[in-house]
Amino acid sequence: MTLVISIIQAAGWPIWPLLMCSVVALALIIERLFSLRASKVAPARLVDEVLAVSHQSLPSPEVVSKLAANSLLGGLLASGLRAVTTEPRISEAALRTAFEAAGRAAVHRLERYLDMLGTIATAAPLLGLLGTVIGMIEIFGAQAPTTGASGNPEQLAHGIAIALYNTAFGLIVAIPSLMFYRYFRGRVEALSFELEQAAERMVPHLLRFSIRAA
Repeated sequence: MTLVISIIQAAGWPIWPLLMCSVVALALIIERLFSLRASKVAPARLVDEVLAVSHQSLPSPEVVSKLAANSLLGGLLASGLRAVTTEPRISEAALRTAFEAAGRAAVHRLERYLDMLGTIATAAPLLGLLGTVIGMIEIFGAQAPTTGASGNPEQLAHGIAIALYNTAFGLIVAIPSLMFYRYFRGRVEALSFELEQAAERMVPHLLRFSIRAA
């Protein structure tokens, strides 16, 4: 701990924005790891269970509300059930539109905070570069000729520390942030595909009730 504090002190003020970025990035990574779990987004057997429950008739509004609160996939399926319940003679195009609107809202929730994490991954090396430039300015300032004296060695060493520590810390923040950003992007694409497939399975199933009503 003492070593970390001494490094932060040696790096100077430019490291503080990087520290803030590291804290925010860590919080975003933990939140997305929790939120993008399969159990919270698309439980494995949920579609089959909904198909079984609605095999003979549409479920009650209470059951649909519980389904919507189950997960993102549950909310998507609930939107289709509500669309058929609200409009018994609903057409296939209208039903698909209802699913698409719910799907876009679900994908938006899946992608939440990812842009911020990507921004940190991009900005952290630039902040490290800023610290490097500031350190180099202090180095050249220490080397400037003064009346009857040469450059200040302590100021020179401090400038080198700022330059190196900030560059290293910027990369330390950026590399994990970029890796998790790419991972979460792939995870979102996979989960979005699962939601799309679930909606495709539900459309012909729900249209049976529309045909009966017609």
